Amino acid sequence: MPTLASIQVGMPRQMGREDAEDPFDKPWTSGIFKLPVSEPVEITRYGLVGDGQADLENHGGEDKAVLSYSADHYADWLPILGPASAAYGAFGENLTIRDLTEDDVCIGDVWQIGESVRLQVSQPRQPCWKLARKWRVRDLVEQVQHTGRSGWYWRVLQTGVVEAGQPLKLLDRPRPEWTIMAANRVMYHRRHDRAAALALSVLPELSESWQRHFTGRAARLAED
Repeated sequence: MPTLASIQVGMPRQMGREDAEDPFDKPWTSGIFKLPVSEPVEITRYGLVGDGQADLENHGGEDKAVLSYSADHYADWLPILGPASAAYGAFGENLTIRDLTEDDVCIGDVWQIGESVRLQVSQPRQPCWKLARKWRVRDLVEQVQHTGRSGWYWRVLQTGVVEAGQPLKLLDRPRPEWTIMAANRVMYHRRHDRAAALALSVLPELSESWQRHFTGRAARLAED
């Protein structure tokens, strides 16, 4: 049974300095730096108490209230990112989950954590430049896209309190054909597949932003 291995929260931080020569050291602000918490944490409609994002246009909101990443991937990234990446939260996730990956999770899945919290899978995590900047690996975003080890976002259907060590239970799976990995493939590797773009664009469980993206892609492909 999948298990909540670790919980992380963190507020946006400012880093870097104006006089830096290396672009990685220039000033930037991000909420990607999350730290584990050992005590129970409340999950609201908009995420975990004590957590925040710097870029509210592209992160957060009800469709992307909680970010998860698979604990099963950590060993794969260790040779690339180094020893510091062994700590949970390395990918900026709120929930690190053991025995659950992008091949096992589908858009629209409803999972229960503990006795009360119910979360619905809304979209794959779409990594941005801040992940590469955190680890100082210029092509890290491309590596995540290539491997499909992206993580995924949840919307909160029922609020409550979660604690590390709790099991996850699948309650509903309305779209078994649309795993997170399958959605990633369409986003990054099947860019000319109009039928797949159309199918995702009308998926009601998919986040609004991804629906808009695939609606636009399908329209462009029709014109071409």
